[in-house]
Amino acid sequence: MAKFLRYLAWSLLIAFGLIGILRLTVIRWWRVPLGDPYLEASLAPSVRGGDWLILWRGSAPIEGNLVLCPEPKAAGRYALARILGETGDHVKLTGGGVLVNGRSFETESGCDSFTVRDPGTGQEATQNCRREVVGSRTHLRGEANASLPPPSDAELDVPGGQVYLVSDNRQFPWDSREFGPVERSTCVETVVFRLVSKDGFFDVPNRLTLIR
Repeated sequence: MAKFLRYLAWSLLIAFGLIGILRLTVIRWWRVPLGDPYLEASLAPSVRGGDWLILWRGSAPIEGNLVLCPEPKAAGRYALARILGETGDHVKLTGGGVLVNGRSFETESGCDSFTVRDPGTGQEATQNCRREVVGSRTHLRGEANASLPPPSDAELDVPGGQVYLVSDNRQFPWDSREFGPVERSTCVETVVFRLVSKDGFFDVPNRLTLIR
């Protein structure tokens, strides 16, 4: 028994040591803010306000990554959206559709519909979900709802050294349509994993999940 306890203690010590090293170098955990209705709505169905996320900072984010960046026009606020436009790309957004250099992104079979609170009215809105393929990654995307006012359109060529961010929720975006392209140098953290959801560890479907 004593030998087992020593083994367990050393194992825990090594595990915590490794986590500490990773925390100091390439990862950190971060909780999505609660009480920001525009940000929270824009993240569905990928993540929700109150979720605890693991952020990776060991390599530069690439197209298709869900990234955390300082919001350029509001000190202390964060943008959490997906890189869909790089330097020199021509990005066009119409309603819920996105074209980059004239091409759209492939979508796959649908996923479960979900409900989100309309940040403008406070009313519950039901949306359909699709799987969108960007590069080699497939992520969830909330579809625009034809019964609701469409989101704003936008079209531009992404300036040098910047990226264009697009929300996963195409009905209620909070992305570069609101605050413009973002300096790539400020977007150094990629969302890779959800530890637990805002509902805690016993929310089994939404704990310990990979975020694409």
